[in-house]
Amino acid sequence: MLTAGEVAGLIAATGWIVLVCVLAMVLVKLARLLTETTKAVSDLNNRLAPLLDDVSVTVNETNRQLVVVEAIAQDVKQVSAHAAKLSAVTQTIFTGPLIKVSSLGYGVRRAIEARRPPKARRSR
Repeated sequence: MLTAGEVAGLIAATGWIVLVCVLAMVLVKLARLLTETTKAVSDLNNRLAPLLDDVSVTVNETNRQLVVVEAIAQDVKQVSAHAAKLSAVTQTIFTGPLIKVSSLGYGVRRAIEARRPPKARRSR
């Protein structure tokens, strides 16, 4: 029969065997994970270069379009300023004489009313 020391040694050896098997399985899974990660990084690297080229082209085209839009905005600003000046000139040209004609009409009407006989004034 086995002594207590031999049984303890047998249990310890069995425990070590189980531990080594578990660690071997973990190492195999870790190796698979590292292999898959390496493949994924390589695939990402292969896809990333064309993607970065496309992004660079897109950014350059966007910058070119922004320059065009800036020029258009500058032209619109200039046209708006010219329209404001034209509006001010038009207002000055038409409102001054219109006020003078209106004032003249009012003065003529008052003068005519003042020259009418008193009866004509009461009817109104």
